[in-house]
Amino acid sequence: MPIDHHRRLIASVRRVIRTDPSGVASTQVLAVIDDAMVGRILELAMRIGESMFAVGASAHDVAFTIIRVADAYHLHGVQVDVTYNSITASYHRGDEDRPTTLLRVVRVASPDHAKLQRLQALVVEIDEGLELDAARAAFRSIRRTPFLYRPLVVIVARALLAVGVAIMFDAAPLIVLLSFVAALCAAVVQAGLARLQVPSFFSQIAGAFVTTMVALAVSALGEAGVDAFTGIRPSIIVASGIVLMLSGLTVVGAAQDAIDGFALTAGGRILDLTMQTIGVVLGILIGLELGRVLGFGGTTPIEAFPFGPLPAQLAGAAIVAVAVALFNGAGPRIILVSAALSLIAIAGYNGMLLLALHEAAASAVGALLASFAGILVARRLHVPSVAVTTAAIVPLVPGLAVFRGLLGLMQSDGTAEGILVGVGPLVLAASIGIALAAGASLGLYLGTPVRATLSSVAKSRARVRR
Repeated sequence: MPIDHHRRLIASVRRVIRTDPSGVASTQVLAVIDDAMVGRILELAMRIGESMFAVGASAHDVAFTIIRVADAYHLHGVQVDVTYNSITASYHRGDEDRPTTLLRVVRVASPDHAKLQRLQALVVEIDEGLELDAARAAFRSIRRTPFLYRPLVVIVARALLAVGVAIMFDAAPLIVLLSFVAALCAAVVQAGLARLQVPSFFSQIAGAFVTTMVALAVSALGEAGVDAFTGIRPSIIVASGIVLMLSGLTVVGAAQDAIDGFALTAGGRILDLTMQTIGVVLGILIGLELGRVLGFGGTTPIEAFPFGPLPAQLAGAAIVAVAVALFNGAGPRIILVSAALSLIAIAGYNGMLLLALHEAAASAVGALLASFAGILVARRLHVPSVAVTTAAIVPLVPGLAVFRGLLGLMQSDGTAEGILVGVGPLVLAASIGIALAAGASLGLYLGTPVRATLSSVAKSRARVRR
């Protein structure tokens, strides 16, 4: 008996510590969906994911959407891989069957937040039980939907962004008008190059060059003694143009993909972001060098100056957010939410500056508050969180710091002190850009569990009321 007792005790302890492989049933998922149905479900999920990726969704959202659509039609265990320009999905029903694998290549990526909003609404309907044939028909209708606004509206909206930036600096009415004209010329040039299918890298160079030349012409007129142009700050014109050129870049998307573990996609987006930024830098440098050759390249002031008073910042930020939402194809609801979140971002930024925080840290906090609030209201108002967050943080893009750094390098005398004058603002601009991306991404991640909790509470209350 003592021996049996010890054996039973040892066996009990072993069962607590280790699992018994023989106790696990040898089971296998039975294939209840035929190959044709698997193909139709995967094709719908892939096309929805591809369309979302092409209009601005992150890699994580795309992968989650494909799996969600497949699960809704009882296709469980789908494996999804998203790279910078392709999506792969595979479904394996069992050891005796071959896996079904589909690949979609995303050739063109341009933000269209109204279409993204409709695609997300379709996914919700599918999750709630929409039939497969009805979902396919609805998707075909969404896919054929043209861009919400005509090209002229997009061009004017891009120029309006420069007006908002100039107002944030509390610029004189003439500078605001010149900023609009310079941005309008740059937008027209870029639209023409896009129609000719010129790569966006060269389009960035052309747009930045046009903006810089307008600023140098204004500076030369001021030096020549023209009364209307005396004592104005042409640097604001270039700063507004830089914000315009960088407003469409996927800074938040690249940071979010990197955090989510989509390293290849994040690397591709970061490389694209780098190339587009280099294009802006080259365009400005070419303009400054041409101005120097013509004899008025060194007349543009290089001093730093902050934003204007808080009312001007709020008004300018709202205009910038509305403009970004417009040329990204957003509807009225997204436009209003974007404007409201931009006010939150500016208020948070100024609040942190009052606490003596560094400009980069203040920018991060402003972006965090805007993205956190954005993801909370996005589900309730049925708007894409990435759409409103992107528009809200554009007013904090450091366009003036970029221009001051490049102008300082051009005007340096080759000494270490002269080079540091230009490098300092460029380092500040880089730190602010990284802070904006990090703050916006952190706000999205902090807001996701809070949104899920609020959603669960709302469903529980609804069940109690019923």
